[in-house]
Amino acid sequence: MTTKADFILNEALSMSPVEKARIAHCLISSLDKPADENVDAQWIKLAQKRLTELENGSVKPVSWESIKQKIRG
Repeated sequence: MTTKADFILNEALSMSPVEKARIAHCLISSLDKPADENVDAQWIKLAQKRLTELENGSVKPVSWESIKQKIRG
């Protein structure tokens, strides 16, 4: 780790559990940012495609229970 990272880590380790949890949450949340700004648009496009497939009958829905049974064997 860098000196700056070491300093921040040492400071965080001396904090209360609540403060540590808040810092951990903020750091982890900052990693959730999409690397590609088009990711949301791509998910929307895929969801719309799948909805159209369901509506026009080219695919049939499968229940979650059915999927779990297949996975578990």
